[in-house]
Amino acid sequence: MPTLDAPEERLRKFKYRGKDASVRRQQRMTISLELRKAKKDEQVLKRRNINDVSPEPASEKPTKGVAVSLSLDEIIKGMNSSDPVVCFQATQAARKMLSRERNPPLNSFVEAGLIPRLVEFLKSSLHPYLQFEAAWALTNIASGTPEQTQAVVEAGAILPLIDLLSSPHMTVCEQAVWALGNIAGDGPKLRDIVISSNAIPHLLTLVSSTIPITFLRNITWTLSNLCRNKNPYPCKEAVRQMLPVLSYLLRHHDSEILSDTCWALSYLTDGCNERIGQVVNTGVLPRLVDLMTSSELNVLTPSLRTMGNVVTGTDYQTQLAISAGLLSVLPQLLKHPKTSIQKEAAWTLSNIAAGPHQHIQQLIAFNMLPPLVDLLKNGEFKVQKEAVWTVANFATGATVDQLFVLVHSGVLGPLLPLLSAPDVRTVLIILDVLSYILQTAEKLGEKESLCLLIEELGGIDRIEALQLHENRQISQAALNIIEKHFGEEEEDIIFPVLNQECECMMNAMKK
Repeated sequence: MPTLDAPEERLRKFKYRGKDASVRRQQRMTISLELRKAKKDEQVLKRRNINDVSPEPASEKPTKGVAVSLSLDEIIKGMNSSDPVVCFQATQAARKMLSRERNPPLNSFVEAGLIPRLVEFLKSSLHPYLQFEAAWALTNIASGTPEQTQAVVEAGAILPLIDLLSSPHMTVCEQAVWALGNIAGDGPKLRDIVISSNAIPHLLTLVSSTIPITFLRNITWTLSNLCRNKNPYPCKEAVRQMLPVLSYLLRHHDSEILSDTCWALSYLTDGCNERIGQVVNTGVLPRLVDLMTSSELNVLTPSLRTMGNVVTGTDYQTQLAISAGLLSVLPQLLKHPKTSIQKEAAWTLSNIAAGPHQHIQQLIAFNMLPPLVDLLKNGEFKVQKEAVWTVANFATGATVDQLFVLVHSGVLGPLLPLLSAPDVRTVLIILDVLSYILQTAEKLGEKESLCLLIEELGGIDRIEALQLHENRQISQAALNIIEKHFGEEEEDIIFPVLNQECECMMNAMKK
């Protein structure tokens, strides 16, 4: 490929033919990290329990009094009482106050020093109702700011919450799962504290086909938070423990469980080849491909994200994804009515195109070029940018015959108008692609016909206009293309005219 005056950063991220495969894969990971900066809004990190219906542990409920509404001062006084019934009433009132849908006074409870008392109530095995209300209150405090979640951890809540995972009362157990999920969702530091406290084996023991669906949803969501974050990643042993259960949950019928399981797998594959290999080796790829056909966006999005991550791995891992049927479902996702899905699908396609020519041949065999051309024509710009990367990776990794197929697919028609795009990097990539294709055509003696095609498509005018672009790299790249590939025709036109004029002048002088 010709070397243009391009910034070092762009050259580092762009795939060039002839480079070692491992180097190319590392470049794909660099691009992946940039593309994955978008927030994963589809799944929340923390959740407050604002349900007004209080499930009741299967044991005797306190008989004195009924649920009452108390002020914060009365709650403080009641929670510090030695009477278990008064403590229960105050804690229940605290939980209700913390469960308000709007503006719950989380910080007031932290500042009032009530968290250690709530943690103490978690250990009251003779009073499961009190345990339940305390766990619920702590769940909601832990759903707040990092400082509020940290206050729950510093009060020593994690170990008592893990102990409650063995409670004979399912509602107490479920609330403890929820609280641990909020703590783990705060970030890698607290996630790792939960893991190192041996929470995972207790959580996995709870997974069965007999527990209520709402309970299983909470467990799955908590497991996904234990997989989240990669600075650092969760330890390999924790991942090893969770993967068999995640594989099991991936076969469930409930969309929420499937969604959170797929998000968990997407977090685990968003990294190095070894991390991807841990997931791939469980044999989940065919199921993930199947879920990519789901009509439910909350399942489709994370399953596609996971498969997109997998094809940033080694050539072997990418081939496993292809063999699992990825290319059978990708064309429809490139045409999906939702732009975010088109973008994810195009990103996935670009990483497959960054592989060896055998992978590129499979893209051709699965008829991936027509939907790619359509995206370049009609997609939103953020989707078009991903499509441009696909063309670039395809072109620079293709054999001569494959490059011929790419050009004859009609890709230049929608590609050339994107030279007017406002994004500098996109324009530079397109200029690189054009330069590479022209250079290849020149070696094959086909440059003249390619130049005519580019001219018919209005490409020469667009490239010439870029010579005046304010960005130096763009103007220089455009100048190089014009001088190297389109200058000869101009000389053929200019020199005969000059010769004719000189001849006229000489004849006039003779007279």
